[in-house]
Amino acid sequence: MEPEVVRHETFGGLIGGILNDLRTLVKEELALARVELREQVGRARGAALSFGIAVGALVFGAAFLLIALAIGIAELARWPVWAGFVVVALLLSIAGFIAFASGRKQLRTFHAVPEQTVTTLKENSEWIAKRLSSAQK
Repeated sequence: MEPEVVRHETFGGLIGGILNDLRTLVKEELALARVELREQVGRARGAALSFGIAVGALVFGAAFLLIALAIGIAELARWPVWAGFVVVALLLSIAGFIAFASGRKQLRTFHAVPEQTVTTLKENSEWIAKRLSSAQK
């Protein structure tokens, strides 16, 4: 949105125009910050979901490994009973590690500070400084 340049003949009118521009600018910056924060929250939610899946899969994997180990020790020479549990436990553990890696990758794209808002705030402060310096001349 291009700011509207209005020529005021009095100093009071000029200050009023600057204050009106500042008010509009603050509203637009707040709206931009809200949009960026919603986007970051969505990314964080996806990473948290992946971590939750990873924890669940790893817990089940550990449980199956413990059950298989217990049955294996109890039936020392009977492979078929616990071998099936080991295969299932290893598959669940692999799925857990894959989900964990996915969540970690998603978390790397999360930025707590809205970058676009910071950039536009810097640009707007430079614009305001130029406008104020030209108004004093």
